[in-house]
Amino acid sequence: QVQLVESGGGLMQAGESLRLSCTASGNMAAVKAMGWYRQIPGKQRELVARIWKNGTENYGDFVKDRATVSRDNTKNILSLRMHSLKPEDTAAYYCNARIYITYGGGELWGQGTQVTVSS
Repeated sequence: QVQLVESGGGLMQAGESLRLSCTASGNMAAVKAMGWYRQIPGKQRELVARIWKNGTENYGDFVKDRATVSRDNTKNILSLRMHSLKPEDTAAYYCNARIYITYGGGELWGQGTQVTVSS
């Protein structure tokens, strides 16, 4: 099994930069992708950024060029950097891991970390 623990977030000011970290532990061979999602109250959880084991990156449309996802494979840490924060970036941010079908498939989630951006 894989465990995910997020850190970072909190109260931010519009225009500032955000850095979130997700420390993963467990059987990392089972993980085919890791990513960040966010959920705004009343809305569906949406992809912020994701990085696959082969290094391919995906980003949510709303992020455009404001975010960068990276992964330290030696420390099993997934990082998200997002600049030019806006009040509409206020959300709970979740770390996500996609599991190979050979290891049972599905997705795992961290507990989430709140990011609040004030204007």
